[in-house]
Amino acid sequence: MNEVVKPGRPYQGAARQARTRRTRAAVAEAARSLFTERGYAATTIEAISDRSDTPQPTVYRLFSSKLGILKALLDVSVAGDDQAVAMLDRPQVRALLSAEDPKDQLAGFAALVSDVMARVGPVHRILADAARSDQDAASLLAEIARQRHEGQRRIASSLARSGALRPRLTERDAADIIHALASPEVHGLLVSDRGWTSEQHEKWLRQILIDQLLP
Repeated sequence: MNEVVKPGRPYQGAARQARTRRTRAAVAEAARSLFTERGYAATTIEAISDRSDTPQPTVYRLFSSKLGILKALLDVSVAGDDQAVAMLDRPQVRALLSAEDPKDQLAGFAALVSDVMARVGPVHRILADAARSDQDAASLLAEIARQRHEGQRRIASSLARSGALRPRLTERDAADIIHALASPEVHGLLVSDRGWTSEQHEKWLRQILIDQLLP
């Protein structure tokens, strides 16, 4: 007589997923602190393993490499969580792209940028520092810039479609202006170097985008 194989209980799978997420978070946080203390180049997987109390094989299984950990830190910093939902599919971004008033759209964009940059800034600086001596890190930095420009271009496209751009300002130039002003480099210069608050940065970004893009 054939035995009936009972399916695994759903809570067992959920428990495993929860453990994996906790382990990933512990490894990522350990790496963040070590990157900040020692720099990217001087931080080893062994040190991350020790700091997070996670076996090295597990670290490699979860992230593949040290750069994989840094990329995961960036992804979580951009989104604000570890959910597998693209930024363009998140309600705040969808609402932003569908806003009818161009000033409201740029105000919402400035608020989003300031919020994201407050989380991303420190991790982006780690990556920029790593890119000076690590070709893979340099490639990741370039890819992130490309993705950021592509996402910001959607704001320019939305403004162009609604006829909201200043006369003689092309969609391409508008996208480049947004890319420059809403960059982690400018945020770092004003907030980290000059001591601006996030509120000051948001207000400045909102006003300068309106001044540069709208009639």
